[in-house]
Amino acid sequence: MKTALSIAGSDSSAGAGIQADLKTMTVNGVYGMTAITALTAQNTTGVTAISEVSPEFLAQQLDAVFTDIRPDAVKIGMVSSPALIEVIAERLRFYQAEHIVVDPVMVATSGARLIRPEAVDTLTRELLPLAEVVTPNIPEAELLADCTIDSPAAMEAAGRTIAQRYGCAVLLKGGHSVNDANDLLVTADSARWFTGKRIATTNTHGTGCTLSSAIAANLAKGFALPEAVQRAKDYLSGALAAGLDLGKGSGPMDHGWTLQGIFAQEAD
Repeated sequence: MKTALSIAGSDSSAGAGIQADLKTMTVNGVYGMTAITALTAQNTTGVTAISEVSPEFLAQQLDAVFTDIRPDAVKIGMVSSPALIEVIAERLRFYQAEHIVVDPVMVATSGARLIRPEAVDTLTRELLPLAEVVTPNIPEAELLADCTIDSPAAMEAAGRTIAQRYGCAVLLKGGHSVNDANDLLVTADSARWFTGKRIATTNTHGTGCTLSSAIAANLAKGFALPEAVQRAKDYLSGALAAGLDLGKGSGPMDHGWTLQGIFAQEAD
């Protein structure tokens, strides 16, 4: 079995963060592991507390994983401090990690900033050049490309800027009132649109975590980046369309929507 590592924060309601990553990796056929960057007290209505781990402890988690069960791919999610970002980059370079997917958790769908301003420079300098692909939403892409994105053409221009500036592929996620549910993958020498159908649901908590983890899982299994993106997008669409409705706010999706067999059955 192929393996994948999630470096991200914990979501106590399990719709996003490492919990969503592990469920996604399992259903997508790889063995998931974690290095936790922060504990959060959160549910579908919001985050009430965050407790970051120390850089030293994060390094110990990464060492424990890489020296025993080497990951075939790595997904990086919420990392809010420069010190933690520097530790991740140093350890990934040391172990020559492959198939790194960075979900730059900087700006929420609501527009709220989720990362310290001083950490943005560290993220772009240390992590993005290590990435095989970075997966920003539109507000995050606007920060990375220093531009306004208000049309498909602007998405293409921003994607080219990010790919050239940081030396990695970029999957610029649609939504945010731009281009419906279509995503754009830009590499050093190509651009490809992945069309999607917007699913009528308010339960979208953890979509970015889920998509990036599914991409990492498929890269770990040997799929080329475009195929990994298409498979991940199809998986995410199915999880949203399953119609799970939990919690009082923006609820989680059904990560296990494809599970079958006797252990997935409910009682009569």
